[in-house]
Amino acid sequence: MQHLKQKIQEQSKKYLSETIDIRRHLHAHPELSFVEFATSDYIASKLKQYDIPFKQGIVKTGIVALIEGKNPTKKIIALRADLDALPITEANNVAYKSTNNGVMHACGHDVHSASLLGVAKILNELKNDFEGTIKLIFQPGEEKLPGGASLMIKEGVLKNPHVQCILGQHVFPSMEAGKVGFRKGMYMASTDEIYITVVGKGGHAAMPTDYNNPLLIASQILLELNKTFMQATQPVPTVLAFGKIVGNGSTNVIPNEVKIEGTFRTMDEHWRKQAHEKMKNFAKKTAQQMGGSCDFRIEHGYPFLVNDEATTMHAYTAAEQYLGKENVEELPLRMTAEDFAFYSQQIPSCFYRLGTGNKSKGITSGVHTSTFDIDERALEIGVGLMAWLALNELMH
Repeated sequence: MQHLKQKIQEQSKKYLSETIDIRRHLHAHPELSFVEFATSDYIASKLKQYDIPFKQGIVKTGIVALIEGKNPTKKIIALRADLDALPITEANNVAYKSTNNGVMHACGHDVHSASLLGVAKILNELKNDFEGTIKLIFQPGEEKLPGGASLMIKEGVLKNPHVQCILGQHVFPSMEAGKVGFRKGMYMASTDEIYITVVGKGGHAAMPTDYNNPLLIASQILLELNKTFMQATQPVPTVLAFGKIVGNGSTNVIPNEVKIEGTFRTMDEHWRKQAHEKMKNFAKKTAQQMGGSCDFRIEHGYPFLVNDEATTMHAYTAAEQYLGKENVEELPLRMTAEDFAFYSQQIPSCFYRLGTGNKSKGITSGVHTSTFDIDERALEIGVGLMAWLALNELMH
């Protein structure tokens, strides 16, 4: 394996400028969830160039490619990258700035896809040096419910051939480029969207006996929900937060209703279901006690993400071999969510973090911000390490 590691390191360095070019092209041409048609065509053109067989059009824009080594049925593993961008206007002044106004690769999916293309090129050149098959999954719609992962699974992405485990990586701007991070077991939270409509009775603000202010009802609901579902009082890590409240009245106009939007996140499916009922019942009861009513809708989102212990330990050890122990870190739990969680609920999985920040260069902006960018040196590791992890997993 030592000679393979050296080959991968040499090739990832050799192809770095090409990987950067691919990433910059994708970054300059971002597309929103489930309409990544040009992105899909571009990736398909690269796979054709590399002479890698693929199938396009899964969940409209998704692509699945296969790299078969010797004895291809011995073990089949998958590598996943996501394609979609976010509805954000980019503020960076760079040559590869988004040309699609109001849309930006602010979550690093351009990095993920460029890296996986680099991995594909290297592993295809090494296919006579390993046994088994590597399935490449270029997935649409990570940023939008119900999540492209769930839809690709429904369309059989983990079958024909049957995948035995899957690896995925994600940019991590708060970690310096050159480092990576792993966590075995529970890693990321489930996520649900909450939509509440509180109904009271509108009227002239100067005549309080003629109205029942829905803003006061909504305020009481929010305060009590916040107190009841504070993380410290829950049996498992839990976040309930509300980011939007609209009561479209005026200084002297009391509206009939108030609309509220929020998110609920946790790491236990039994508690998740229980909490949904508790929240609904509590909000409706509070509204009724104050003379109003409440419609409480929960849009069920992604499940929690759990990293298989054995698969993650294999990857952790392999990363130490590839990068040195000083460049591999253990990660804390995160209450953020990822639709890679759908894969993790189906087969052994490892979802890890790729350091992309550089404080000395001022590359520190977080994901989902208008100034997010990466230290492009991270692409060499993004490609090389994933290729190395894939070969190591085929050996187990």
